[in-house]
Amino acid sequence: MQNNLPTYELLGIDYTASDYENITKAIIEHASKHHSIGLSALAVHGLIEAYQNPALHKLIHSIHYVVPDGQPIKWCLNYFHHADLKDRVYGPTLTWKVLEKANEQNLRLFLFGSTEKTLSLFQENIAKNFPQIQIVGHHVDRFRDATKEEDEEDIKKINQSGAQLILVGRGCPRQEIWVAEHIGKINGVMMAVGAAFDFHANTLKQAPAWMQNNGLEWLFRLIQEPGRLWKRYLFTNSAFIYLILLKIVKLDK
Repeated sequence: MQNNLPTYELLGIDYTASDYENITKAIIEHASKHHSIGLSALAVHGLIEAYQNPALHKLIHSIHYVVPDGQPIKWCLNYFHHADLKDRVYGPTLTWKVLEKANEQNLRLFLFGSTEKTLSLFQENIAKNFPQIQIVGHHVDRFRDATKEEDEEDIKKINQSGAQLILVGRGCPRQEIWVAEHIGKINGVMMAVGAAFDFHANTLKQAPAWMQNNGLEWLFRLIQEPGRLWKRYLFTNSAFIYLILLKIVKLDK
């Protein structure tokens, strides 16, 4: 199924150039028809992971909509391609906007990933704010790869639930891998939105708006979870800056 929104390449990944309104509209339209569609809100970390891993790059390339989650991605798409993006498409914000529209259409929702605590709190928040959404199931992350038999059971469980929209919160790039590998198997729109689960469950604080707008959300998250995230940001941010500077130099020649 083709992505009808414009796309622009950055470090080998084709990003969908869209605003919240248009990408939300596309998601809801596909979900209402049970189309097996994948979406990833991909920031710098995921982009560099894909750049350095050909197998991961191939999987992400198969996802229908890859939206620019981070401000640096948006800046680069505007600089190199004149994409004229006014804002990034931030996973947690996109999730909320999709839930708003899903609520209007009484769509059926399945939550896949994260912990039992986070899922429980997230479901409570959804039920409170979007009472017309039918939460038809959830699956706690195993935090490992499923066996073939387990995966078949997961697919059966999701499809039998009648879910039209599947939010996937397994962390990058595990969630992108899962989404890509289940296109054509899961009868609904799968959205890899990562931290949206924790943010909307209120188990993790979001960065202040001024930090988000200036591309400093990574610093806020690093302060929150230094032990888990310091390697990610040290290596992926450095690699991203180096590769973009190299791209600029080549462009100027």
